[in-house]
Amino acid sequence: MTDTSNTIDFETLSRNLKPGDRLLGLDLGSKTIGVALSDSMQQVASGVETIRRKKFTADAMRLVELANEHGCIAFIIGLPVNMDGSEGPRVQSTRAFVRNMQQKTSLPFLFQDERMSSAAVERVLLEADSSRAARARVIDKMAATYILQGALDRLSVIKSQTS
Repeated sequence: MTDTSNTIDFETLSRNLKPGDRLLGLDLGSKTIGVALSDSMQQVASGVETIRRKKFTADAMRLVELANEHGCIAFIIGLPVNMDGSEGPRVQSTRAFVRNMQQKTSLPFLFQDERMSSAAVERVLLEADSSRAARARVIDKMAATYILQGALDRLSVIKSQTS
């Protein structure tokens, strides 16, 4: 399926990244949006906040506000493909969210495969002996961090291959 929205691929983003540019990572859930931010050297992702979803316009405006506040040049959004690589309703919902966001911002979106991100984060939190309540408070933000870090690592590999 081809998107007509303002999406970008890893190679294009890698060519356009300049020192000091930052990226905003998103883990889109039905009730929350986990948000993470890269450092200015595009090496480390850190959790920023978890947005409780209300109405699309309010959620979109908060994301645009965060991107502007931190000087982000693109959004990295987790794409929840099935384990077999097929695309189900959650992927369609994520793609629709991105299409709708394009009416609110000109910043491009890059889709990052998020298979196993929540499971990996849950495992880390369980190993840290976090309570269920503590896990619930941070899991979306940490999943966004995991998604963004995966994209940063991939961008780093691309840059090393082209330099």
